[in-house]
Amino acid sequence: MPNGIVSPPTPANEPVRDYAPGSPERESVKKRLAEMMTEEVDIPLIIGGEEVRTGNTEQVICPHDREHVLAVYHRGGAGEVEDAIEASKRAWKEWSEMDWEARAGVLLKAADLLAGPWRDTVNAATMLNQSKTVYQAEIDSACELIDFWRFNPSYMRGIYADQPSSSPGTWNRVDYRPLEGFVFAVTPFNFTSIAGNLPTAPALMGNTVLWKPASTAVLSGYYVMKVLEEAGLPPGVINFVPGRGREVGDPVLASPDFAGLHFTGSTSVFQGMWGTIGNGIADYKTYPRIVGETGGKDFVFAHPSADPQALVTALVRGAFEFQGQKCSAASRAYVPASMWSEVRDRIEAQVSRIKMGSPLDFSNFMCAVIDESSFDNIMGYVEHTRENPDLEILLGGGGDKSEGFFVEPTVAMSRDAESRLMCEEIFGPLLSIHVYADHELEETLEVCDQTSPYGLTGAVFARGRGVIEQLSAKLRHSAGNFYINDKPTGAVVGQQPFGGGRASGTNDKAGSAVNLLRWTSQRSIKETFDPPADFGYPFMDAE
Repeated sequence: MPNGIVSPPTPANEPVRDYAPGSPERESVKKRLAEMMTEEVDIPLIIGGEEVRTGNTEQVICPHDREHVLAVYHRGGAGEVEDAIEASKRAWKEWSEMDWEARAGVLLKAADLLAGPWRDTVNAATMLNQSKTVYQAEIDSACELIDFWRFNPSYMRGIYADQPSSSPGTWNRVDYRPLEGFVFAVTPFNFTSIAGNLPTAPALMGNTVLWKPASTAVLSGYYVMKVLEEAGLPPGVINFVPGRGREVGDPVLASPDFAGLHFTGSTSVFQGMWGTIGNGIADYKTYPRIVGETGGKDFVFAHPSADPQALVTALVRGAFEFQGQKCSAASRAYVPASMWSEVRDRIEAQVSRIKMGSPLDFSNFMCAVIDESSFDNIMGYVEHTRENPDLEILLGGGGDKSEGFFVEPTVAMSRDAESRLMCEEIFGPLLSIHVYADHELEETLEVCDQTSPYGLTGAVFARGRGVIEQLSAKLRHSAGNFYINDKPTGAVVGQQPFGGGRASGTNDKAGSAVNLLRWTSQRSIKETFDPPADFGYPFMDAE
């Protein structure tokens, strides 16, 4: 390409549309929703740029309308995985050696396509396939994914520009190479933006990818793949391989060419995959990079000085937006006894106004949980709460799966600060609250920090800088994303890089250069302009 040290366009966060009554965006997305409700999409695998139909199909349904079929998708297995690996190997050389500006151009174009002509389709697919309200879809499948695709090229350039110093007579530099092999991207149902970022972040750095979308979010993933194809992504760079977990994952992890895992999903699945990789480590051509974001048991800790109304609003939004199906969702809260009565009244007042139903009705704040398995798991915790004398259902607790998988926004009290409700990830609209004695602040902070194995997100509510610093210091290692007087959800690319430690993952922050660094392998180069002509050194000379 022509000489020039170029920079991608300066990224800025995509403005969030509010879809208010009478707005053009509301009319436009409603039209696309109506169209998609009449369609039944046949979703193939995409391997080496070719559509592959195995005939082994599964239905894609609306979680809020379980009898409505949106699509059928073709499942891949060992044979399709092998074909995808071969396709990735064929694409690797040209893609890995392509100018970084050209790779960046694919994502930058994809971002503009998603911001424009594809926005309604991807948002509508996310609303119907994952039962998100229009606003939750907008901040996810449109804005956050657009942000990933605009910010990551700038992060990439910054990485490549990070070069070592050179002493006189030498020129030192670093070559940032892709990994040798393919990256396996395993994506979750709950965020279309994560589904789009996990395969494209490694691809941006010159890697080729096998992408297995969540089986409960294949439709939105398929449309993301179509956006990338329209943006000019070469065949074989990302291979779209939906299918059941082990049917795809086992042959992937058995391949000697497996070079990296980019994962978001359950803790147990990630730990199992890590174990499989460890057991097969001698068989790989290179030590695989393992990047994962898994579960959370995210907390909100209130100091007696907290603003009750701000606290309650953060709890309601943090716990019940998208039915609590966020790894960052507020799942446990610690409230001082001195303010509990007021907090309880305010929570009841807000939760009583929540409407739940189909995302097609824009007046609904909540929709359905993703599938029957999730519904049954959440309701199992509700039943456990009812049966345990140390636990109490304060609000909600109902569920109905006759038409869709609906679980009421539920608030429970746990007198035991270390009960299952305060420790275990539930991944649904169940907020557990422990009321602590004001004089036991320090002890309760310790319990908050040590009770759960996770370390993803957390929030504190307090007034006074000294108190805020006290809480922040005590909870320093308890959350990878920490919020002060705000809900523990809603990280924005370029503003709050996302990820956590402990059992929540490797904390390789999505939405930052840290994540992209994991997908490159450095080669240090030293060039000497006038090399020595003899082995001797001055210290060896005679006195």
